[in-house]
Amino acid sequence: MARDKISVVIPVYNEEPVIGRLMERLLPVMEGMDREYEIILVDDGSTDRSLEIMKGYAGGAVLVVELTRNYGQHAAVFAGFENSEGEIVVTLDADLQNPPEEIPRLVEHMEAGDFEVVGTIRVTRNDPAYRKLASRVVNALTRRITGVSLNDWGCMLRAYRRSVVQHMVNSREHSTFIPALAVSFAKDIAEIEVKHEQRHAGESKYPFRKLVSLHFDLVTSFSDLPLKILLYSGFVMSLLGIGFGLLLMVARLVFGAEWAAQGVFTLFAILFFFLGAQFLAFGLMGEYIGRIYREVKNRPAYTIRRIY
Repeated sequence: MARDKISVVIPVYNEEPVIGRLMERLLPVMEGMDREYEIILVDDGSTDRSLEIMKGYAGGAVLVVELTRNYGQHAAVFAGFENSEGEIVVTLDADLQNPPEEIPRLVEHMEAGDFEVVGTIRVTRNDPAYRKLASRVVNALTRRITGVSLNDWGCMLRAYRRSVVQHMVNSREHSTFIPALAVSFAKDIAEIEVKHEQRHAGESKYPFRKLVSLHFDLVTSFSDLPLKILLYSGFVMSLLGIGFGLLLMVARLVFGAEWAAQGVFTLFAILFFFLGAQFLAFGLMGEYIGRIYREVKNRPAYTIRRIY
């Protein structure tokens, strides 16, 4: 019986210096697996020569999907999912920090255990300290929100069954965290350890600002916990405010107006704290409302200009 076809989805944004090296390593790996495969390169609105270089590889088992503009990595991955045909779909970064040579191990583990999702744990990470810290925060948050105890949620090198991919494509969510979305549709999940290399060229497309945005996507797409925290905090602050007001009133009666006047400065300090907390609450609620607004408009999360 013929073995299942494998699709490799790779989002690309301004990776001109590394695409050639990526394909030099990836194509022999896929050929060596001795089974039907396809490689889907998704150009996420690159402004350098990335698209031109990718078009040189188009044809046969290589598909190039050109998006109309830069929509972000996760939208590009979804565009690749939508145009993939494989029963097993592997996602991979273009920067070669996740070695393509690990793909056979990923597929072998998935088929041996009949898993629906196989994640990876990066061994000896070659990333700056702030990215490692951000990764620990994301991992802890995701374990808490999903209830699935995986170690490394931030590694792009992952394998998904077609059924899980189809469920994700059908969900049509604009802001989402793909690994967390995938495990919400999967029962049998596993992880394996993989190597992690230095970026071969170019610079990371996930600066600190985008990492913060990714955290918001994770929390607001899969949990209403922040809103509950605001509710409980509001109760606590209200009780503290009433208590402090009563304290000032009693102090005025017992110690006189002079002591109470000194307490006014403390009252102002607490008031400024409450105002700051209130604006934080407005910002957080605005984030949720903004995401609801984007979903209600029902505009496509990405548009494809052409497929080569």
